[in-house]
Amino acid sequence: MIWNKHSNLEGTHAFLGASKCSWLNYDENKLVETFINMKAKERGTRLHAFAAECINLKQKLPKSAKTLNMYVNDAIGFRMTPEQVLYYSEFCYGTADAIRFDNKALRIHDLKTGTTPIHKEQLEIYAALFCLEYHIKPSDIFMELRVYQNNEINVWNPDQEIIFPIMDKIQHYDKILKQLSKEE
Repeated sequence: MIWNKHSNLEGTHAFLGASKCSWLNYDENKLVETFINMKAKERGTRLHAFAAECINLKQKLPKSAKTLNMYVNDAIGFRMTPEQVLYYSEFCYGTADAIRFDNKALRIHDLKTGTTPIHKEQLEIYAALFCLEYHIKPSDIFMELRVYQNNEINVWNPDQEIIFPIMDKIQHYDKILKQLSKEE
């Protein structure tokens, strides 16, 4: 048999592919909903890349109450670094959309392009990862975490009672996972 070549598709997955067979159980409404959600995720990925490029170039967007514009302009105004990986171990790391640490103040901003309700814990994990990676005690710094979504900015200031337990859990779970990896 001489097989047809599809080298441009290697490593990709089709929406109606065999490796994701749950679509066999979809009705037309579920098919449309799932496809629209996939496209929204792709758009979100592109918007994050666009925002990071604007921040890196210090290119502000027109002042408005739109989510993207507020996020980009605030990140530039606060001289933040976009898309910064925060690393504790191979088992625990993440990428903060925008971050800055200066004068004992940690600022982390997150851009949400979808409508899914926010989870403050995501940014609190980033704060914990920052403290672990850079050996900083949460009790020694001020933290401001922001989520930009639906043309609103949600702001909160977690303290050590929130961040220390997350740090402890990361360290504890990391030890468990390292031990399990050794036993393989």
